[in-house]
Amino acid sequence: MVESIVTVVLEVVKCLAPPTQRQLDYLRNYNENIQKLEAETESLKVEIRSIERRVFGAEKKGEKSEEKVEKWLVSANKIIDEVNAKFMEDEETATKRCLKGLCPNLKARYQLSKKAETQVKALVECREEAGRLDRISYLTYPDKIWLKSHKGYEAFGSRLSTLKCIQNALTDVNVSIVGVYGMGGVGKTTLAKEIVRQALADKLFDQIAFSEVSETVDIKKIQRDIAEDLGLAWHEETESRTASRLYEQLKNEKKILVVLDNIWKHLDLETVGIPFGDDYRGCKLLLTARDRNVLLDMDSKHNFFIDNLNEEEAWRLFKTMAGDYVENRQLKSTATDVAKGCGGLPIALATTARAMRDKTVHEWKNALRELQTPSVMNFEGLPADTYSRIELSFKYLKGEQLKKIFLLCSLIGNSIFTSDLFKYSMGLGILQGVKKMEDARNQLYALAYKLKDACLLLEGGSNEQFSMHDVVRDVGISIACRDQHVFLAKNEDVLELPDKEALENCFAISITGCRIQELPQGLECLQLEFLYVSPKDSYLQINIPENFFAGMRKLRVVDFTGMQLYCLPSSIDLLVNLQTLCLDQCMLGDIAIIGRLKNLEILSFLKSDIVQLPEELRELTKLRLLDLSNCLRLKVIAPNVLSSLTRLEELYMKNCFIEWEVESPNSGRCTASLVELLQLPRLTTLEIDVKNDSILPEGFFAKKLERFKISIGDESFKPPVLANEWFRSRRLLISNPSSLRTIKLKLSSKPICSKKMQGIQNAEYLCLDKLQGVNNVLFDMDTEGFLQLKHLHVQNNPEFSCVVDSTERVSRDAFPLLESLTLYNLINMERVCTDPLKVESFCELKTIKVGKCDELSNIFLLSSTSCLPRLERIAVFDCDKIEEVFAIGGEPDVDNYNTMEKTEFAALKCLHLRKLPKLESFCSEVKRPNTQESQEELTAITCSNEISLLEEDKLDTSTPLFKEKVVLPSLEDLKLVGINVEKIWQNQLPAMFLCFQSLTKLIVGKCHKLKCIFSTSMLRSFEQLRQLNIYNCMGLLEIISEGADQVPPCFIFPRLTFLRLRKLPELRCLYPGMHTSEWPALKMLKVFGCDKIKLFGSELSSFHGNIDKNQLHIPAQQPLLLIEKIFPSLEKLLLSGKDFRMILQGDYPQNLFGSLKYIKVADDDSACFPLGLLEKFQNLEILFLSCTSYTEILSNEGHSEKHVGKFSQVKHLQPYKLNDLKHLWKQDSKLDSILANLEILRVYCCQNLTVLLPSSSVSFWNLTDLQVWGCKKLMNLVTSSTAKSLVRLMTMKVCGSKAMTQVVVSEEDGAEDEIVFSKLKTLSLLDLDSLTSFYSGNYTFKFPSLQDLEVIGCPKMKIFTTGELCTPPRVNVWYGEGDGECRWANDLNVTIQELHAEKKIDHGQPSLTH
Repeated sequence: MVESIVTVVLEVVKCLAPPTQRQLDYLRNYNENIQKLEAETESLKVEIRSIERRVFGAEKKGEKSEEKVEKWLVSANKIIDEVNAKFMEDEETATKRCLKGLCPNLKARYQLSKKAETQVKALVECREEAGRLDRISYLTYPDKIWLKSHKGYEAFGSRLSTLKCIQNALTDVNVSIVGVYGMGGVGKTTLAKEIVRQALADKLFDQIAFSEVSETVDIKKIQRDIAEDLGLAWHEETESRTASRLYEQLKNEKKILVVLDNIWKHLDLETVGIPFGDDYRGCKLLLTARDRNVLLDMDSKHNFFIDNLNEEEAWRLFKTMAGDYVENRQLKSTATDVAKGCGGLPIALATTARAMRDKTVHEWKNALRELQTPSVMNFEGLPADTYSRIELSFKYLKGEQLKKIFLLCSLIGNSIFTSDLFKYSMGLGILQGVKKMEDARNQLYALAYKLKDACLLLEGGSNEQFSMHDVVRDVGISIACRDQHVFLAKNEDVLELPDKEALENCFAISITGCRIQELPQGLECLQLEFLYVSPKDSYLQINIPENFFAGMRKLRVVDFTGMQLYCLPSSIDLLVNLQTLCLDQCMLGDIAIIGRLKNLEILSFLKSDIVQLPEELRELTKLRLLDLSNCLRLKVIAPNVLSSLTRLEELYMKNCFIEWEVESPNSGRCTASLVELLQLPRLTTLEIDVKNDSILPEGFFAKKLERFKISIGDESFKPPVLANEWFRSRRLLISNPSSLRTIKLKLSSKPICSKKMQGIQNAEYLCLDKLQGVNNVLFDMDTEGFLQLKHLHVQNNPEFSCVVDSTERVSRDAFPLLESLTLYNLINMERVCTDPLKVESFCELKTIKVGKCDELSNIFLLSSTSCLPRLERIAVFDCDKIEEVFAIGGEPDVDNYNTMEKTEFAALKCLHLRKLPKLESFCSEVKRPNTQESQEELTAITCSNEISLLEEDKLDTSTPLFKEKVVLPSLEDLKLVGINVEKIWQNQLPAMFLCFQSLTKLIVGKCHKLKCIFSTSMLRSFEQLRQLNIYNCMGLLEIISEGADQVPPCFIFPRLTFLRLRKLPELRCLYPGMHTSEWPALKMLKVFGCDKIKLFGSELSSFHGNIDKNQLHIPAQQPLLLIEKIFPSLEKLLLSGKDFRMILQGDYPQNLFGSLKYIKVADDDSACFPLGLLEKFQNLEILFLSCTSYTEILSNEGHSEKHVGKFSQVKHLQPYKLNDLKHLWKQDSKLDSILANLEILRVYCCQNLTVLLPSSSVSFWNLTDLQVWGCKKLMNLVTSSTAKSLVRLMTMKVCGSKAMTQVVVSEEDGAEDEIVFSKLKTLSLLDLDSLTSFYSGNYTFKFPSLQDLEVIGCPKMKIFTTGELCTPPRVNVWYGEGDGECRWANDLNVTIQELHAEKKIDHGQPSLTH
């Protein structure tokens, strides 16, 4: 009753003076104020926890929190403490009642309500201040290292100026090649890597590639290194093919640095595929060499000498490597003298210091004595005193075993594969005291890492590889030659062996890259234990005398690599001590005699051409390792051979597809059976591919293995063709898969369960295709949870319902070490996990790839925002029912309807989403309904919703893809294709400034509901954006939506270098209101199919000046770009013919277009190419023409021949789908001189082209690449006179020219002359139905550099030429489909005739013209 009276009184007071009413409002709003206080307190606590988590995560990464963040946390916690301290006590007082409990304590309520309102303001202000914290932490250490460097690297003062000069040279637009030279071990490589690290940190280049060349140049290795650094898929193909691919990729990059380290002699950059100098200014080269003359030969004019360290720097490095104990009084004087004795050479300082660490004073004094009496040995580039310094580190290696491994490494080469080192070490008996091969392998790794710690070995290209500094290797070779009587011959045209006495004492012989026709006979090498022969010409058969091994009976290791061995000499059975025999990359015939080597333990046929493993090998009962890897032609293994090798521990048969036989009780076998593998009691390592799963014996997977790579089924694990872009991205690849325990399964005929997988449940890489009886991975295949699995790939299995099913089993942490998860074409999978994902599960996951999983509604239902803390990459495509990528399941929402804390994927860098028609959100909250809500709250919500509906036309109610609380602070690459969202981001959201601040690449395509890309308010979040690509968005009206700005905004894209707008039919403007824009870094612009936008304007007619505020909302179409603003820095331009003609009509100064080197004209209805562009863009080098109506390109119409000198000199011309084109220019036109400097000409699908290069007064001396694809009416490629000028041509390809009868046609019947294609390396003739020969006439053709000839789909070609023909001793003639096969019959005409007779060249590939 009293409560009612109070309510009445309060209502009466409303009619009184406003101050009184305001005071009493505190009483009336008591409950509301207290609830607000509690809600705001909880919100601030959530914000505090979020900031604290981010600070903790930053600190774990070595970052330091910002001072203002620390101050905010102190202030926020202080406010929370005040609320907890004051209001708990005051609330107790306020709840006490007066008048015997009938009336509430009005005074206490008034005071508490007033305090609460004041405190709410403080809480709100504090929380809003958190949103203004633009950065949580900052790095306290240098940027992440890309290339590994030697430990102990310091920025020595004596080298800082040199380093700065090199950096300045690399950024100088007029310098293309920079050289660094100095003696071996002085630190050239270390300095080069430091330059690379700083270039990466300063973002000076878009791409950087690094390759060590070394003394023996391996072009393929260099090409592979560069390709891998550029993210190109590597294919085993010829040097010239790879060079062409690299050349194109490098020229497509805007700014790229290629580092070629350790060059010993001139390297032909064209052979590698590196554009340089005037060829392409965007590609910079950094070269290191010992000899300055080598750099000069490479046209490097800016070369910098690296001297030894000064005395102070040398001592600092020496002390770092040896330890601070060298400062000891008794030791310092001697240690200082030892350091001085190293002469300031970094590698000598490092190796000597490591060798002397923790040694006694006596040992230090002895070391000083040895340093002061250097060896008389002296190598080119390696003085005697330097030799002694490196030798000293060898002498102090602990134990003979470690020394032997070091010397063996020096014999192998700069790049050392552990598999080779292991085979040799076992054969020589170096690895002692171990019984199992696996233990011996572990011992070898331990020894190798000791050598690495001593700076005598370095990290290799993978974890299966080491490398050795060439200076250290020189010392190692000299020691081996002196102490072990080793003989090495390398890259010699004439092999000269030592004298008889030297051979008798020789311990090891290594012959590499020498020209050998036959091995000498009668050699007496009584002490020889190691023999390695790898000739230069692997395709030549080498004669080996029958008695060759008669005088080498102590041999323990024989390695013949890259040889043709149709039979082995009979004397090999005299090698009773032979432990290791390697016949790798050989063409082998009869090898039955190997069965007589009864003591053999290691036998390797790696990558050899072998068809059958004979039954005689069953006699090798002591064999412990058999390597048949990549023996692609091996089909048959005689029965019982494998099962007879009862001591076999390691069997390698990867990429070796044996025709296994299924055992039956009463039938004899003619080939081996897989059952034989189960009969090997000591087998611990197995690598095998089995295509037919029906032949798998029972218990095949139950055998316990320690290392394995097992693939069962066909080649179904290659990424699907349509998914290549999404699955084969370099960022999504697994690093070092060679070292992982791998299982790939496609079992179409046999069911499998966890009990049958017991032997391989320690798998690290698991690929699953169609499997019978398996509905999920975790419990159907391994009840323990795959505790060691790092990579999981599941595809093409309609029976899969989930990956983790814990509904019928005790829940456990799933895949605790998993790093990548790939799910493809699992059409019935509804959930990845049946339960919400726990924080402990998938906690190491970095990569998620999901495609064609039509029943999935999301990838994961997360139990907490703390799940997936290491996730870096996501790719999701072609999933019809995906509604969100992630959902977060929470508790019932009691207090309000929007309480989810911020969801931060702090490590996510790459997000690709494609063809997800139902996708609504990246991450959304899943809440259970709250049944305890009061009727009043529900009514209030209903009323609020009704008000919202009334104002729906004024508010934007569409749901963005990234909601307000999703934070992706590290996201760099975002690709959205075929997504039906109406908005990408939340519009008016200041907090978004911290959500996407790292984004550098944004691609949006086929998102037809999008009206705009950005909002005005959040554009500042994208200051790091470098690439913006928008295409095929049919509903897009503007790029930036209109905001509430009172003054015209200025949009700045400070780092954007690439802008592409393609097929946007409704796009009208950048921004619908008055505005200005700046694009200071723009280098490449591509606009096509955007007919409603005004692309270019001039500053003279722009919207600068005074603008009437009353006219701000008057529609006026502004141009997207101002020509004067963007063209000075623009390098590449793709536009329609209409837009190019608009530029031609403008009166612009000539120097405005000085940077433009590349243009592409698309969709032009004119009959002729506008030659005015070549006059306007005088520095143009690359011209692409696509889908135009040109009948000729160089037309005299409207242009006088006397103006030809004003035109740019095009170097690369590429017409594509010019169906009306009949010729590039008319016969005898003087305009053909425009193409006099042409280097690349590629013509695609010009159906009516009849003449390519007519007879002309112009010679094409510079042409290096000539390709024609799908030009049906072209009858020949070039005339004989034009062919004579193609002296620099390296690549010629012709495909799909159905009417072509000859490639080169003679202009005079019966004429006799000579045509030399001096540099042509690759010639491809594909799908040429009418071709009868390359040339039919009396001319002599010479191809001195030809390496590869492709002849496919040329059924009438019976001979190559009718005249005389000169080629190298061998040409790889490729025929057949796909990768093809190679043939050579010692003569090109004979080879073509044989192939035609066998109908091998009749099979054509699908034509581009079809």
